[in-house]
Amino acid sequence: MASDNKYRKTLIACYLGFITQAIAANFAPLLFLTFHKSMGIPLGKVALVSTAFYFTQLLVDVICAKFVDRIGYRVCAVVSEIASVLGLVCLAFLPSLLPDPFIGIIISVIVYAIGSGLIEVLASPIVEACPFDHKEAVMSLLHSFYCWGSVGVILLSTVFFAVFGVENWRWLACIWALIPFYNIYNFASCPIETLVENGKSMTIRTLFKTPMFFMGIVLMVCAGAAEMSMAQWASAFVESALGLSKTIGDLVGPCLFAVTMGISRVIYGKFGDRIELTKYMLASGSLCLVCYIIAALSLNPIICLIGCVLCGFSVGIMWPGTISILSKRLPAGGTAMFALLAMAGDLGGAFGPWLVGFASQMKDNDLKIGMLAACAFPLILIGTIIGIKAKSKKADAR
Repeated sequence: MASDNKYRKTLIACYLGFITQAIAANFAPLLFLTFHKSMGIPLGKVALVSTAFYFTQLLVDVICAKFVDRIGYRVCAVVSEIASVLGLVCLAFLPSLLPDPFIGIIISVIVYAIGSGLIEVLASPIVEACPFDHKEAVMSLLHSFYCWGSVGVILLSTVFFAVFGVENWRWLACIWALIPFYNIYNFASCPIETLVENGKSMTIRTLFKTPMFFMGIVLMVCAGAAEMSMAQWASAFVESALGLSKTIGDLVGPCLFAVTMGISRVIYGKFGDRIELTKYMLASGSLCLVCYIIAALSLNPIICLIGCVLCGFSVGIMWPGTISILSKRLPAGGTAMFALLAMAGDLGGAFGPWLVGFASQMKDNDLKIGMLAACAFPLILIGTIIGIKAKSKKADAR
């Protein structure tokens, strides 16, 4: 308990880090139509904003695998918050200062995506290095803050726009920047431990020669793909089921998905000491498969909506659960392991929605066919968890 109190500030810093990441991922997409109307940016170019964000984050994941241990967690964590502050403030002013507003938006997004990518890699090993009891539960609760951050950004931004007008979005960008600004102090002053002693962590080459790590990579790709394939199409299901406008559907769909995903992580965070992680992940993977089948085959739009919402719950444990499994089984994995797992999750998040769209296009833009194709992700995930469970039993028996 004493150590828990000592590292409480560290936990708060990481919680706020994930909330900052949620701001970075969700704020700009709420303004896509505003960018198009007020700045005259074609929608095709506006769509590149998300591409720039996720590509930068992916690049940071790869770089972190090589250099974070040399630089140190504290320096990198502080830099992540500084980059997030600068990016959000630049988003408020740079588009108006440059001849081409689109260039200003892209530069701003790249800057705060650097911060987002860093905290995505750093938060998990920083918490893993703290001497908490029931680390799997702590990890799950940590990752739930990304979900609550997403819900908060969407809902509070919507309220702000309704009260003050969407034309004042620049002020809101500066307000959101206050969270990472405050968190600079937290990371600069909180206790941070080293995950693996310098020079004793596994190399990237050694990691890829380890079957358990390879299975973890497959698990993360499937986790990212299963999560984002449904999340990207959540608004379409809400529009279909409830007959809402596209604007409301874009807000309600992602919110419902994020809420149930957060609930799943909180449940394991609160009761993880009584639940075996692999069993929870197997049950979640099976529920995820059922949700995709419902989305693909059900003719009732309300049932499709229920499937979409429950899918958020089913994917909640997959990302933090995989990190916890690999942390336990490969304690010498070091920061490189966390960075490569994050990269795998991001790759899955990019590939999954593309597969849904491609499969749908091949069958006369039938979204249900795309969802049927996406059933492959939870299927592979279930098989991989069974493989990890069997390999862990074999290792424990030795």
